[in-house]
Amino acid sequence: MRPVLACLILAATLTACASSPSVYAPAGDGDRGYTDTRIEQDRFRVRFASGADMEFDEAESMALRRAAEITLNNGGDWFLVTSRTLDGNDRNPVGVSTGVSISSGSRGRSSRGVGLGLRFDGDAGEKSVSLVILIRSGPLPPDPNAYDARDVLVNLAGP
Repeated sequence: MRPVLACLILAATLTACASSPSVYAPAGDGDRGYTDTRIEQDRFRVRFASGADMEFDEAESMALRRAAEITLNNGGDWFLVTSRTLDGNDRNPVGVSTGVSISSGSRGRSSRGVGLGLRFDGDAGEKSVSLVILIRSGPLPPDPNAYDARDVLVNLAGP
């Protein structure tokens, strides 16, 4: 029983070390957070990368939030998303599996076994959302890919 307990403690420790929380901030050495690049005068690429603690829709909201900030900082009123790319997966970084087997043989002999498997996947749960946006001013068009920058910030800005 002690080897099983040791494996579970090791799994919990590795999970805690490997999964720092995703926050809305510029991407640092860990590559989580947002980055943005000016492509043309009014066109930007915005990327938000997160870990397993965020769903894809949350990561996309963070990318939209950054796009709204860029729009307002560059004198625009709204932005148009011309390209949207989601990359990554929703797998859990640590998986635990168990198995039980019972077999019968000749002369009344039988055997029983219990197994425990652990999976560690460092890339599991990592995801990123990349947007290419065009910054615009004036009335917002009736396009589902057009976003009012002020409304986005009101609705998506966190504490």
